[in-house]
Amino acid sequence: MINFLIFILKLTAALSLFIFFSCSQSFAGEQKTLSWNEAVKTAKGQTVDWYMWGGSPAVNRYVNGFLAKKLKEKYDITLRQVPVKDIAEVVSKLVVEKQAGKESGGNVDLMWINGENFRTCKSNNLLYGPFADALPNIQYVDRTNPTIANDFGTPVENMESPWGSAQVVMIYDSARISRPPQSIPALIEWIHNNPGRFTYPAPPDFTGSVFIRHFFYNAAGSVDKWQGNYTEKDLQQAADATYAQLLELKPFLWQKGSTYPDSPVRMNTLFVDGVIDFSFSYHQGEASRNILDGLFPESVRTYVFEEGTIGNTHFVTIPYNAKDKAAAMVVANYLLSPEAQLVKADPEMWGDFPVLKLDRLPKEWQQKFLELPRGKATLTDKELQDHQLPEAPSKILIHLEKGWQKHVLKGR
Repeated sequence: MINFLIFILKLTAALSLFIFFSCSQSFAGEQKTLSWNEAVKTAKGQTVDWYMWGGSPAVNRYVNGFLAKKLKEKYDITLRQVPVKDIAEVVSKLVVEKQAGKESGGNVDLMWINGENFRTCKSNNLLYGPFADALPNIQYVDRTNPTIANDFGTPVENMESPWGSAQVVMIYDSARISRPPQSIPALIEWIHNNPGRFTYPAPPDFTGSVFIRHFFYNAAGSVDKWQGNYTEKDLQQAADATYAQLLELKPFLWQKGSTYPDSPVRMNTLFVDGVIDFSFSYHQGEASRNILDGLFPESVRTYVFEEGTIGNTHFVTIPYNAKDKAAAMVVANYLLSPEAQLVKADPEMWGDFPVLKLDRLPKEWQQKFLELPRGKATLTDKELQDHQLPEAPSKILIHLEKGWQKHVLKGR
């Protein structure tokens, strides 16, 4: 009996120690997200080192001019852009710091990120948060929108905050075509009836790749399915149906599909020269910009398919070991302000499209967005947002690009 009691006491002590250490490790691995009031109070006087792509003069002008000035005036935050060629290099650095146990004092306070880089960060616990739900201006964002709820198939779950959007639009010349095909099935029919008058850039060119993803959604008969759980068999069946569809179209394309444009620039040249009747872009305003630059005729217009076109949201996020997390939260919130989104959308500043749902804004701000200068070939934000499809997960992108090379480019 005594031996049994001793055994019970030892077992109880061991369990207590196990629970204590388990809880301690759990608490040590978690970060308490600041409330908004705490963030604003703590952020004063901090410096945000924003690591981001620095290859666009328009983007750099917006960040270092307008944003830096406003954040200093409103919150006493110093915004410092750190230009990088590829944010993947920064992500790799964070992986190394995580493995080395560097839990604080990191150099990166904010990152412009999306897609595969976000997936890597999230899966390796490299991010601070969830934080986006604490931002007051998130109220203006429709977070149920699949292009915002998922970042190339990875659930966002408030671990990053949106700040801009892009969407595929079809480009045509209204002087040549009065009513373009309004869906992928209608486009397929049009290509059959007008042989040699359509083409698309060869994947893995980004624009060509997104074009075949529209055919993937059409062949699969589903969009939402690919944002959640699907099997390898499901993917292969849908991919095979996509290749079959594109292979069947091949003889009806420009040059009978024996060659493809190597870039959107080449496709635009064929379009302007009247060799083909359509172009397309992953930027809603590119056609208007090309009209202003004299590259496209005044009669060029854009449209989206009735079933929608693929959209992409770009985000900012905060690394797990950022030195100035509070100020980074304040910056992320200001990026979502109607003021910052309006200035960003102005073609004279950048022309990036807002991520805000306009009908959620106060009436005076809705009017300002409606009055914003817009090129004659550019659709309204409402029309675009009402016809927006989510991107497929990165895994599907890679699968389709490789499969296109094997089954379509080299097929029959």
